[in-house]
Parts: sequence; C-alpha cells; structure tokens
Amino acid sequence: MTLSVRNNCFKGGIFIAFLALGLVAAGAYFAFPAFLEAAAQARLRPGGIIQSLIANFFEPSLKVPFYAILGAVVYSLTSIILILYFFEKTQSPEILFFGFFVISFSFEFLRMIIPLRGLFSFSAMYMISASRVLLFGRYFGLFSLFAAGVYAAGLDVQKQQNVFIMLIMSALIIALNVPVDSLSWDSTLKMITGYGPMLNMVEAGIMIITVLTFFISAYTRGSNTYVFIGIGIFLVFLGRNILLASDIWLSFIAGFLALAAGTWFTCTRLHREYLWL
Repeated sequence: MTLSVRNNCFKGGIFIAFLALGLVAAGAYFAFPAFLEAAAQARLRPGGIIQSLIANFFEPSLKVPFYAILGAVVYSLTSIILILYFFEKTQSPEILFFGFFVISFSFEFLRMIIPLRGLFSFSAMYMISASRVLLFGRYFGLFSLFAAGVYAAGLDVQKQQNVFIMLIMSALIIALNVPVDSLSWDSTLKMITGYGPMLNMVEAGIMIITVLTFFISAYTRGSNTYVFIGIGIFLVFLGRNILLASDIWLSFIAGFLALAAGTWFTCTRLHREYLWL
C-alpha cells in the first residue's frame, strides 16, 4: 500500500471520528437525561479482570458511560489526526494497522442507541444491528493491533491489502455470529452478548501474543526500540480494556490515561525507528 493510499485511509478515519463526535455531542445536547435513565436500567456490570476487582468496592456512576463514549471518540479523533500529521511522509507498516485500531474507537458512539431508544420507540432490530456493528469495530481494532505486531515481526509489506481483508472478515464472523440480547444491557450501555468468557480468552491471547511479538522483534531486528513499543502496546491493551468497561470515574480516568500514554509511547518510538529510513 502506497503512502498516499495509507494517508487517505487516515483521512477517512478522521472524517468518521469527527462525525461520531458530532453525533455524541448532539445526543448529549438533546437527550442527556436519557443516558442517565438507561444506565440506571442496566441489568449487569461489565466483565473483565480489572472491573471484577473493583466492582465490589464502587457503585456504578450513571454519568460515566456517556463520558466513556465521549472519551473514546475524542481519543480516536485526536490520535488519528496526530498520526497523519507525524507519519504523513514516514513509511511504517505497523502504523497503518495501529491507525485502524485508533479509528475503531469511533464506533463506540453506537452505544448511544440504547438511551435514544428511550426517546424514540424504534424497532429492536436497530439496536441489534448497532450492537453488531459495535462488536465489529471492537474486534476489527483488536485484530488490527495484532496485525501491527505481525508486521513488526517481518511480514511482507506487499500483503497489506490481503491482511486488511482478512481483518474485516474475521471481525465480521464474530460480529454476525455472537448472540445479542436486545432487551438488556450492562452499565456501560453495551448490549449483553453471548460467549463472554470465550471472547475474553481470545482478547487475552491476542494481547499476550502481540506484546511478545514486539519483544521478539527487538531481538530479531537488534533494536531496543521495539521493547519500548511492546511496553506501549501493553499499555494500549490495558487502557482499552479498562476504558471500554468503565462505569466508575476511577476506571474511566485510569483507562483513558493508560490508553493515551500507550499510544504516545508506541507512536513516538515507531516514528523514531522509521524516521531515517
């Protein structure tokens, strides 16, 4: 994939993130009380190791789901703009897929459909469809981060388009086959879906393999930079999992900061590695 095509992908991501931010802002302006009511009607709290540790000590906050959605979209828009600015003329196969990961956070605006249904009595089909698109976005981003690690390990750069298609197909398979309960949601305003333990194991496996891949790349390439990139990727995984499952202020702040720090760490080290190539 040429630099111009890659940069056009990033520009498309900026448009998607900007549109998502506008929709979140409009939803808050016209229906913020509906967010609070929808959060109060949640049946479950989200899963995850961090969330499980703190769930017994803190009650969910009704406002946090909205700010978590807003934070995810703001992160997506800000990060992809900075990636385009700093990597516009820098060739790096990893940054393309890391950019896809960043763009995937824009899909979090789809969680707004739950409070909006409280105002507009539309069919549950739309809620199921939005939930599946949200699942697609999350797993497309997760698989993209995995692909960045594979490229760091030395995968042929000429195969980027094929890998991109494989990422889409893999995310679609999960999104279209996971059962969705259209009548209940958790305290993050995400529809309750099936196969939770299995998907958590998949995410954990992808995280471990991806981080290890960057550490192995440091050895095979003889560059300590990839050790620091691996640390940044670990912070990104950690921040993503905490932010997307946050229903209290502590987890929201911790997740957002870890995600932002990991993104800065990863991108600055990648830019330094490829700057003079």
